[in-house]
This record gives sequence, C-alpha cells and structure tokens, in this order.
Amino acid sequence: MDERAALRLLSDELAAAGDDAAAVDGLVVTTDMLHERTDFPAGTSRYTAGWRAVGASLSDVAAMGADATAAVAAYAAPSFDRGELLDFVRGARDVCERVDAEYVGGDLDGHEEFTVSTTAIGRTDDPVPRSGARPGDLVCVTGTFGRSAAALRLFERGDAERANDLFRFDPRVATGRALAPHATALMDSSDGLARSLHQLAEASDCGFAIESESVPIADAVCEVAANDDQALELATTFGEDFELVATVPDRSVAAVRNATDVSLSVIGTVRDADEGERVTMDGESLPDRGYTHG
Repeated sequence: MDERAALRLLSDELAAAGDDAAAVDGLVVTTDMLHERTDFPAGTSRYTAGWRAVGASLSDVAAMGADATAAVAAYAAPSFDRGELLDFVRGARDVCERVDAEYVGGDLDGHEEFTVSTTAIGRTDDPVPRSGARPGDLVCVTGTFGRSAAALRLFERGDAERANDLFRFDPRVATGRALAPHATALMDSSDGLARSLHQLAEASDCGFAIESESVPIADAVCEVAANDDQALELATTFGEDFELVATVPDRSVAAVRNATDVSLSVIGTVRDADEGERVTMDGESLPDRGYTHG
C-alpha cells in the first residue's frame, strides 16, 4: 500500500482528516515528518532544515485559510552538534516569525538518520476545504513553481548557498487568509501542482482545464532546465514548492489580489466532472504525477 492509498484508508476512519489540516473547534492542527534521505539533500544547512520543516506545517495551516499561531518540532539525529541544533531552532523560529506565529519548542531524540517531525496550530472559524470547487470557478495559484526542483539541481552541482536560499520558502499564511472569504476550495502544492489539481478535482468531484502558458514558472527552473518543456515538467510535477492552489469565483479574483502582496495567477477553469478527462492541460490529459514520500 502506498502513501496515498494509506491516506484514503485512514480518511474513512478519521472524520477530521482529509484536508491539509484537521479543523477542530476553531483550531487547525497539522503534522509532518521529514527525513534526511528523502527531504534534505547533501548541502542542506540545519538552518534551512529548521525553516523548511516547520514551514511545511505552516503551509498546511495556510491551506486552510487560517491564522498561524504556533509550531513545535521533534528533532532526532545520531548526535547533537551544538551548532547544528541551534541553527535548526533559529531557522524554525525565523520561519514562524515570518508568518506572525511562535516557535515554542518540541522534543529531542537519538536516531540513526536526521529526522524531524513538526506540528503547527492555527485558528479560523471558517476553514476552507478541498471539496467546494464549482464549475465556472477559476483555478488560481500563488507565487511560482519549480523552486525546489531548481534547488535540487543546484545542490547536485555543489552550489549549496543558492540552493539553500531557494529551499527556504515563505508559507503563504497571509495569502491564505486573503483567499479564505472567497475561495471555494483550497490546498497547498507540496505534492506538486499536477497532483494537487487531481486531489482537488477528486475531493470536489469536478474537472480542471489548465493552460500551460499561464503556469508561473520560477526563473531558477528555466536556468537549470534543458528546455522549456523540461522547465514546465519540473514546475508541474516535482513538488515541494508549498504554494497555494485555489478555486475562486471570477468576480472575487481582483479582491484577493488587492488583499495580498503575493502574486496570484489564474491558470485555468473548473468544469463538470463528466466533461472528459479529470484534469487537462492545453486540452490534453495531465497525468497525476508528483512528489512521493519514500
């Protein structure tokens, strides 16, 4: 059983699960686990690891349209190097400060592989689910895609300084709050844009028609990709970019843009589920491909 099959199994047993975070009595709660082998390429600084690990959970809070309140992390490693541990905490604290949340500690443990488990808490009385997209809505995304793909290539080339910079993303909490009064469905793109679109379409029982020319691709991807086709492939399927993917009524797009300083791009439209393939790009089927946790 792969991760997605396991999640489907658990969603049948856990009523609060199924979106990016669980919503309970005005709180949203989410947890993530990251491993050195699969999530932190050679050259990733402990500061970046702290920022990225906690940022991943804060992104889930953003995907519910909630205010971020606090985060904790469990830090496990073969040994506790003073500099590495302090750098990790500083990265975790700084990403929390970026979204007006507080890093409040966590736990330490010995482990054969550097591993981090993070939990973030937020508040909202009106969480935005994945299941409300309606035909006629516009498909919108924040920021640009492909930063993490470009970072991996740069880590492989030994350009750790620039790769670490690309790996430190801003969780879109403020933009999630701006989207909350308008979005009919919302999630983050941690598993990749293509996979996120399939997940949203399945949850909302609808289809999406996407235009490739409208997908915002990070400049760094264009620098490392062999050609435009490869740049688009990396931007749509690599994942780990932690942008927001939302469906928004046409009349509300301008209001969201006016409420945030983060770019919001319209990349397609929502259509009925029975109009051909579930998700298309430029009229062709867009495969359900993306990041797989291994």
